[in-house]
Amino acid sequence: MSEDEARRPLEGIRVVDLSRVLAGPYCTMILGDLGAEVIKVEMPGEGDDTRKYGPPFINGESSYFLSINRSKKSITLNLKHPEGKRILEKLIKHSDVLVENFRPGTIDKLGFGWEQVRKINPAIVMASISGFGQTGPYAEKPGYDVLAQALSGMMSITGEADGPPVKVGVPVADIGAGMWATIGILAALVARKWTGKGQYIDVSLLDGQIAWMTFMAGIYFATGKSPGRLGTAHPTIVPYQAFRCGDGKYVIVAVGSESLWKKFVGIIDEFDTSIGRDPKFATNADRVTHRQEAVSRLSSVFEKKDSSWWVSRLEGEGIPAGVINDLAAACEDPHVKARGMILEYDHPRAGKIKVTGNPLKFSACPGEPSLRPPLLGEHTEEILGSLGYQKEEIEELRRAGVV
Repeated sequence: MSEDEARRPLEGIRVVDLSRVLAGPYCTMILGDLGAEVIKVEMPGEGDDTRKYGPPFINGESSYFLSINRSKKSITLNLKHPEGKRILEKLIKHSDVLVENFRPGTIDKLGFGWEQVRKINPAIVMASISGFGQTGPYAEKPGYDVLAQALSGMMSITGEADGPPVKVGVPVADIGAGMWATIGILAALVARKWTGKGQYIDVSLLDGQIAWMTFMAGIYFATGKSPGRLGTAHPTIVPYQAFRCGDGKYVIVAVGSESLWKKFVGIIDEFDTSIGRDPKFATNADRVTHRQEAVSRLSSVFEKKDSSWWVSRLEGEGIPAGVINDLAAACEDPHVKARGMILEYDHPRAGKIKVTGNPLKFSACPGEPSLRPPLLGEHTEEILGSLGYQKEEIEELRRAGVV
């Protein structure tokens, strides 16, 4: 392996992370996993709000915080103190990226809005993540994941048809915004190579959710009607959903083409020979039109055998199928482990901890994140030292409540 191949893709990039909770920290974790030096700036004695989220705690450490803050270094910095602001200025001057997710206007009041930041470092890329963006009628509203899911229409299409709207099981608006911010930052770093200048990126939770509506929005644009809730089912493919089996477990079946339907019917014929011959189910369009009857008849068939039997038979014919796992089963799945999606670290307080892995697999660059989640202020001396502060000066800053 050459020296270049042994480097992570973003080695040499320094990120100042002023974010907290989820959207911003998820973004900076990805950047850190890719090799950037991420400096997480936290309030002395307090830290990121999620350090207190729980239970569960692992020897006093929040499992929530641990799950999204690997690949980072932590420095404590009081940004209400003039000297704290001077230190942040120095960090910005010697960094490539700045990420923040305060409510719009807050970062400007601290003296580090885009106009101020670009004067400190014209080459820096700055990303602001907020609930509704920096402009528009909702800009100043507080933004939360569940609110973005509600206003975007995401909740209206999630849940069972005869049940109330529900949110997605994980905070997709927050995590999605973190991913969008990462994409924007990487694009801006590439653009900087030919312009020599940084730029400002405005990312909102609501924008990200609207972007994810894709073909669901396409249904509305085509028909003028909002699509409703279908549980595990697909609005334009049948059968493509979960069926309850004889052992009480649910199996997902994805019959996404007519060739798969023919194979699928071959199995169903063992229990009900009329489904495959019924003209109401001849094509996918027919099956979507007669969804209720098709699903009802198939549901009675699936109850005749256990989930393991169905998965074995369906997979044997090349039909995508699988049991619906709970999280314990998913995390213990041998394929998930083989793909490096469960990582283990030794933490000085929590002991051995596990977190989910990085889904990006590179052919040459190292892929596994190396830094465990940091203790509050763990790297304060190291980072200040890199800015030229001497040990005595750092102790004075501690006494003054700056760090």
